[in-house]
Amino acid sequence: MTTSTALHTDRYELTMLEAALRDGTAHRRCVFELFGRRLPGGRRFGVVAGTGRLLSLIDDFRFGDDELRFLRDNRVVDAATLAFLADYRFRGSISGYREGELYFPGSPILTVEGTFAEAVILETLALSVLNHDSAVATAAARMSIAAGDRPLAEMGSRRAAEESAVAAARAAYITGFGATSNLEAGRRWGIPTMGTAAHAWTLLHDTEEDAFRSQVEALGVGTTLLVDTYDTRRGVELAVQVAGTRLGGVRIDSGDLPTVAAEVRAQLDALGATGTKITVTSDLDEYAIASLAASPVDAYGVGTSVVTGSGTPTAGMVYKLVARQDAAGSWIAVAKASTDKGSKGGRKAAFRTVADGTATSELIAVSDGFEHVDTASEHPDARPLQVPLVEAGRTDARYVGPAGVEGARSHHARVREELPVRALALSKSDPAIPTVYVDARE
Repeated sequence: MTTSTALHTDRYELTMLEAALRDGTAHRRCVFELFGRRLPGGRRFGVVAGTGRLLSLIDDFRFGDDELRFLRDNRVVDAATLAFLADYRFRGSISGYREGELYFPGSPILTVEGTFAEAVILETLALSVLNHDSAVATAAARMSIAAGDRPLAEMGSRRAAEESAVAAARAAYITGFGATSNLEAGRRWGIPTMGTAAHAWTLLHDTEEDAFRSQVEALGVGTTLLVDTYDTRRGVELAVQVAGTRLGGVRIDSGDLPTVAAEVRAQLDALGATGTKITVTSDLDEYAIASLAASPVDAYGVGTSVVTGSGTPTAGMVYKLVARQDAAGSWIAVAKASTDKGSKGGRKAAFRTVADGTATSELIAVSDGFEHVDTASEHPDARPLQVPLVEAGRTDARYVGPAGVEGARSHHARVREELPVRALALSKSDPAIPTVYVDARE
């Protein structure tokens, strides 16, 4: 049974709809744009994530009997609006940046075209998905850059709401994490899952040795043993004693990690377990991972920091009307002019200029009219960034489900190679490339 997503909507979207149905503007064709005015947290790039999730949620955006009953019983909208909502389907078009793509201030990440009635009520859903998932993806990408070739696992489910945890695991996987501890994310999105034992496993047994023996008997010598429940040095000694020198790995979850990792590596080597891997956890973020670059660490497990956007839990994106038809059917560019919250009107076509394989600018061609929208042929030295996602209400199946996740992961790996070197630094700074606006070429 499909669960409706229609009430993932702020009330004012439906009160605007009611008023627009009354005054006749509800059926005017409109263009809404989702974008970020700036990159939060002084970050040098952002990563688009959540698009595939959003498309599926829009497919389920239906007002069934239960939703309509709630709106009627709570007098949210009038009878005419309820009748309109009973037949609601998004029949418009959506284009946007591919999931996994990089974005910068002003990037037209999502463009929604339809009637005002169709498009305005998608605002909250679109923003809640893309703001959360893009924040996690951007943090995860920074961690992936800091980790280099060392594997990363996401294990932050206990630090997020249950559905946010699944979404965060998905976003982290798209941007470079190799596995998640969250089984629902594995089932729903096809993400590899991992996990062995917590400190409770060791504490359950009468001795640490008993715990290790039981785990090895159940999972084999290739398992990873958690060695810091009591005394780390004694834990490593027991781990090799129980599993032998072919022990798969040990995990360290406490202490001064660079120092402890070096000591554990030296001890493992001295015991002959030269192939045993070291995984570290313990409140890691991109800065802690970067500080371990020279340490003998083989893999990282990241929890709280990645699922909360590493201090930036939202991408700060907005959803604004940028063009509409007037009463005569002519297109008009419209824009909000509020101080520090202005928008740029007109339909946008976005391109990334690239020189010798390195991105140099975010080029946005703005069209006041709709007779012409720039295409790749007008910008031969740039890569077009937008793709059709929904056409006449039909979602492109390539961008949803587990296959969509794998496509987004592959796309992100490709486009991240375009980042200039300065974008890889973790310190706060201006965006790595400038956003340049040009008039669309007639």
